[in-house]
Amino acid sequence: MDILDVARQAGMTVVLEARIGRQEYHSVHGSLAALQSFADRVRASTIEEAQVVEQD
Repeated sequence: MDILDVARQAGMTVVLEARIGRQEYHSVHGSLAALQSFADRVRASTIEEAQVVEQD
């Protein structure tokens, strides 16, 4: 799961603050509704991943 992509899909703004060597530092901003959407998406993705592991 690409957590920054999930944040964007939830309607949050992701800003690259700095790049030092290979490390990147981001800030994520959004409304309370976007934060709730983000949490819902992470939860759904986690459940899906757990179900795939159980099937194996």
